[in-house]
Amino acid sequence: MWINKVIKKRFETDIVQHVHIAKGTAMFQGVRLAVRCFVVDGVLIDTGAKSMENEFTSFFQQQDIDQVVITHFHEDHTGCAAFLQRSMGLPIYMNEPMIEYCRQKADYPLYRKIFWGKRDPFAAKPIGATFSSRNATWDVIPTPGHAINHVVFLNRETGQLFSGDLYCQEKTKVILREEDIPTIITSLQHVLTYDFGDVFCAHAGYLPNGREALQRKLDYLLELQGTIIDLYEKGTPPKQIQALLFPKKHPIIFFSGGEWDSLHIVRSVIRDYEAKQAS
Repeated sequence: MWINKVIKKRFETDIVQHVHIAKGTAMFQGVRLAVRCFVVDGVLIDTGAKSMENEFTSFFQQQDIDQVVITHFHEDHTGCAAFLQRSMGLPIYMNEPMIEYCRQKADYPLYRKIFWGKRDPFAAKPIGATFSSRNATWDVIPTPGHAINHVVFLNRETGQLFSGDLYCQEKTKVILREEDIPTIITSLQHVLTYDFGDVFCAHAGYLPNGREALQRKLDYLLELQGTIIDLYEKGTPPKQIQALLFPKKHPIIFFSGGEWDSLHIVRSVIRDYEAKQAS
């Protein structure tokens, strides 16, 4: 397929704190995106991207995996799920709201298929509030905001938190159109009530002081939310707020046709503010 010929790919593996990490990076027209999956105690967390299926599946076949758990339905986290189910016979678990969506053919914009490939349908089972691995009990913590079915996984024995896309980076500059900053704030506040240390983020990687990193992100978003509301209360239109707070135009904004944009940050905060004012 022509897409596979124009996209540049890099694949790396590592082991950190007994966690086996696979990282796939896709590069195209100045945009660079990376995603990771993790194996620990017989559990595979997320499945990588279909566009790098050969690399990810080679990694999986070298691991000792009993079960697959998925943080959310996005294709960079579910791209190799069908292979794991079909070829390795592994059970797959995820939060229920998007299970039926994942049973269907992939439905997302072309630019995402360029980077991550076209996810094959797979049949996941609903994950509960906890699950067990060989040596641990895990908490499954709902953390919507980035995606409706987003969860994070906390290993009670090790205190390791696998955060999916809850963190990604400390100072968020662009988000997907359907993301919601106030909901992400609530999710971060909820997660920080748990006892954990190291964080393994699907995009930022290993965060040795993970609790502090998530707290810094929360502090940033709370300050950003306050600034947006203050400007809006003074009569500043959303696009002008965007220009003041996010002057840099990131390549992903243009490449995605606006599906990713800093304006979505502003609008989600204003939408929540107006809803609270009306209630």
